[in-house]
Amino acid sequence: MDTATADPTAGDDRAGRSGRGRRSGAWCAALLFAGVSAVVGCRIADTDGITPVPQLLAFLPGLLVPTAAGLLCTVLARWWTGAVWGVALLGLLAWYIEPYGRTGEPAGPPVADLRVLTSNVEFGQGTGALVDAVRREEPDLVFVQECEYRCAATLRRELAGTHPHRQAVEGGGSAGSVILSRFPLTARDAVPGTMGMPGAVADVDGHPVRLQLAHPMPPLPDQVGLWQRELGRLREAAAADRDTPTVLAGDFNASQDHAAFRRILDTGLRDAARLDGADRTPTWPSRTAPAFGTQIDHVLVSEEFAAQRARFLDLPDTDHRALVVDLTLHAGG
Repeated sequence: MDTATADPTAGDDRAGRSGRGRRSGAWCAALLFAGVSAVVGCRIADTDGITPVPQLLAFLPGLLVPTAAGLLCTVLARWWTGAVWGVALLGLLAWYIEPYGRTGEPAGPPVADLRVLTSNVEFGQGTGALVDAVRREEPDLVFVQECEYRCAATLRRELAGTHPHRQAVEGGGSAGSVILSRFPLTARDAVPGTMGMPGAVADVDGHPVRLQLAHPMPPLPDQVGLWQRELGRLREAAAADRDTPTVLAGDFNASQDHAAFRRILDTGLRDAARLDGADRTPTWPSRTAPAFGTQIDHVLVSEEFAAQRARFLDLPDTDHRALVVDLTLHAGG
């Protein structure tokens, strides 16, 4: 009677394949964790680092995905040291996803209400949609970035009746910016930058309010230093006059996960969206928001302001969502 002869190498082959699979899983997890650790390490060190760290910091909450994938790989590979590494990264990410900056109720009685809208219209392409939004939302102050010559002319023609006061830096492409106001404006020096960042003082029912538009260069791979310098100039402008109520609004090309942006918040300004519980709502890129993106469009206010009803508008023909927020000015005391 014939009997089957077992292959003595079959078990060794299976064990070899299993071992190779675990090693591959461990290597995959290590690579994922190393990349996330570089970004988290810069966040811990309170620095923006070098490319590609500043670009990745903008999407810090999104790093939960590769970290979770790495943890799955460690479990499949039975690499328990790596699992501890991954859990530590998850804890750090959860910690740093928490909002940054001061909060609190302003002192003194309310003296004025105002509505602020900020919008990057992407080389003027979203101007028509912005005009419609201004008519619908009826903001008192409008901060417009990337408002080139045709955009500026359209806003002057269409909104002169409701927003007769303006302070602008004229320019083509992304260089032009304008502040529109229902309130009388007194001009202030613009913050120097590659793109226009005009400033003004508004007379809000007899109360001076300092206005500053923000639009520094984005952190392109070869322009991170320029981006940091221009954010630094905005910080200097924010810190220059702490006795006057201030609204600093626009496209900062930075989120709360960037050290250069946190330096601006450290002057005492507060993110109005955070005050209303919307600090992580993405504004860019609008094509993937709100499912995926980052909040780089902000309205920052001094401690004399309370903020309510922050909302984000999807405007056609621009890659940024507009931000509208209602502010109440209090008499400090």
